[in-house]
Amino acid sequence: MASTSHTGAGTFADLGVPDDIVRQLDRAGITAPFEIQRATIPDALAGRDVLGRAPTGSGKTLAFGIPMITRLESAAPHHPTGLILSPTRELAEQIRRELAPLAEVRGRSVHAVYGGVGFGSQLKALRSGVDMLVACPGRLIDLMDQGEVSLDLVSIAVVDEADRMADMGFLPVVKQILDATNTKRQTVLFSATLGKEVKVLTDRYQKNPVTHEVGERKPDMTRMTHRFVRIERTQKVPLVAHEIREHGQTIVFCRTRHGADRVARQLKRYGVKTGVIHGRRTQNQRDNALKSFVDEKVQALIATDVAARGIHVDGVDCVVHFDPPEDDKAYTHRSGRTARAGATGAVVSFVTSEQLKDTKKLQRQIGVRCEFEDPLPEDQLNLGEPIVQPKQQQGPPKSGGGGGRKRRNSGGKPRNKGGTQSKGGTSGQKGGSAKGGSGSKHGGGASSGGKPSSKRRRPAKHNQGAKSSSGGRPSGRGGRRRPS
Repeated sequence: MASTSHTGAGTFADLGVPDDIVRQLDRAGITAPFEIQRATIPDALAGRDVLGRAPTGSGKTLAFGIPMITRLESAAPHHPTGLILSPTRELAEQIRRELAPLAEVRGRSVHAVYGGVGFGSQLKALRSGVDMLVACPGRLIDLMDQGEVSLDLVSIAVVDEADRMADMGFLPVVKQILDATNTKRQTVLFSATLGKEVKVLTDRYQKNPVTHEVGERKPDMTRMTHRFVRIERTQKVPLVAHEIREHGQTIVFCRTRHGADRVARQLKRYGVKTGVIHGRRTQNQRDNALKSFVDEKVQALIATDVAARGIHVDGVDCVVHFDPPEDDKAYTHRSGRTARAGATGAVVSFVTSEQLKDTKKLQRQIGVRCEFEDPLPEDQLNLGEPIVQPKQQQGPPKSGGGGGRKRRNSGGKPRNKGGTQSKGGTSGQKGGSAKGGSGSKHGGGASSGGKPSSKRRRPAKHNQGAKSSSGGRPSGRGGRRRPS
């Protein structure tokens, strides 16, 4: 593999980019190429296979997008001529938005296909003809199986974030897709790292590629302030609320979808506005959450690992590992969401007692040595004014009205609804303590009448005859939540 450099080029015109595209870049305020663009654009414009290694957020989209738009021929219905594979929906949509104005200048169309949304608009676009198709592997395979898209005329294929594709288990599908493209195509691979998985793609699908590596191989961990806080599970939510208020725009990583939803609900009690991204959210919900975070309408983005792989946002002040990362690569990827483009950032890891041993091993693997610190006492936390006090219980928020309404709301039925739908926003409702906990107004089953008692018995199939709501109900609730 050869390696060349064009660091002397000061403008896109110097790289050989056509005038009409240069003018569109100027209108968008993009006048000077980034390093990866200077390195790769001339070779890609010449039709060579390119292997590019550059950090996330370094300008790779224009590095492969400009040459593709310049060289691409128009497409027939169902037969795109250019293909860009992306590991996540968010990244696919980001690529489409960035390249659409440039494609329009050349009279070329660009469309993105990914899961989580209906097929309607995607089918309409493919049937009309898409020149440049940006696709997530799973949805593209579905469309190929339906006969809605054929890749036999693809003359330029790009695999973006190839290392992430490998991490997410997409390589078999990526191979299936590339095998279906024209064998005379130009193949461009971009990745933040060049491991053995990427080499498999290079050896199989590229011909005498020119290799360009720019920037750091891994996020510069020295630009981040790393802290490891030894903490009990019950202390996590108040402390993460404190960290968000102290630092600013924060991404909070949770291990599961249910955990991400739960943290977002709990943070609302402290007045923290959040957006949530995980695989069970619809694409519109994910798009809106990310846009709200970018626009700083929410203070925190709560995300799972897989969903967060497509998040490319500058200006992230802090990353919180609410749940521990799976391994050192996950820690590096999560933490790399902050301290980008030369900025600094904070990374905070919550560590419970049973996680200490694994965390010490993690520190050795990532080359970061930090003492484990104790959390601040709760009376020293910056929590603002809670929307709902964490231990507040006693029925729906509007129960303080007139006498008749108060009696009606004091029954068991509204409380059951509050517990299921979190209308009251308190932890007691989720655990079932609304019926028997601190509610001295209705202590005992006799005061609530027959209707509420039937409500109490309904979820208690695992413990028939148990009068206490703290007996059967929590286990029943746990059973319902587990599949989510």
